[in-house]
Amino acid sequence: MKNNKIQNELVRLNKFISHNSGYSRREADKLIEEGRVTVNGKPVTNLATKVSNNDKVLVGKRVIKEDKNRIATVIVYNKPKGEIVSKSDPQGRKTIFDSLGSKYKHFLPIGRLDYASEGLLLLTDSVDILNTVVHSDLERVYKIKVNGFISKKVEEAMQNGLVLEDASSGGHKDSKIKGMTFAPFLAYDIQRNEQNFSRVKVVINEGKNRELRRFFAHFNLDVMDLKRLEFGGISLNNLPTGKSRFLTREEYKNLRIFMNEENAGLS
Repeated sequence: MKNNKIQNELVRLNKFISHNSGYSRREADKLIEEGRVTVNGKPVTNLATKVSNNDKVLVGKRVIKEDKNRIATVIVYNKPKGEIVSKSDPQGRKTIFDSLGSKYKHFLPIGRLDYASEGLLLLTDSVDILNTVVHSDLERVYKIKVNGFISKKVEEAMQNGLVLEDASSGGHKDSKIKGMTFAPFLAYDIQRNEQNFSRVKVVINEGKNRELRRFFAHFNLDVMDLKRLEFGGISLNNLPTGKSRFLTREEYKNLRIFMNEENAGLS
């Protein structure tokens, strides 16, 4: 039952098109607005429209759907600072796909790393893997450098969690998210702790909406460097910055076990 629920999950039409084609979400929005998209034989211009894998979606005469018979692929990319995790950017900034190349244009990033962050980014050509992994509580490991001393008060918040009515500091300037609840860190290791800057390795199981930047900003600590080292047991190892690799046989095996446990399965 859970598998059916995942496969039939309703998603925004632009997201569905983007995930199953070479179009970006902005390109999909334009196609919808121009009336070039039909759902179950009817033209759709409402950008809020949601569809599932059961719906017949066409862009012009091209059918947009997930091929359930292909073998899913996952890659690891060591994202450098200064790249946007998007297929295109209206400001003309470099995207991860400029580095990855056209052969990965249809791949979907599992989660995000912001413009100033670096490190491990997983991408896949499977919507099922994306939906299952991105909403999971798999461990994420980060190495962080902050511009000050990590006090006992910061440590207590890492150990016990934190609830903030205003967590806008550290967030994106256009973010509408204000209040946030930060779960206790699964683990942390303060590797250097001095007044000018400190380094800490942390393990959490979410990491969205600039969670770590907002957390430390509450204590007037700016995150100077943030690098993701691991995600769900998959690590960068010696992968150079700006390079990508396929999962190893062992990593694929573990992913299949995880997906089966989540009743989603791999194609």
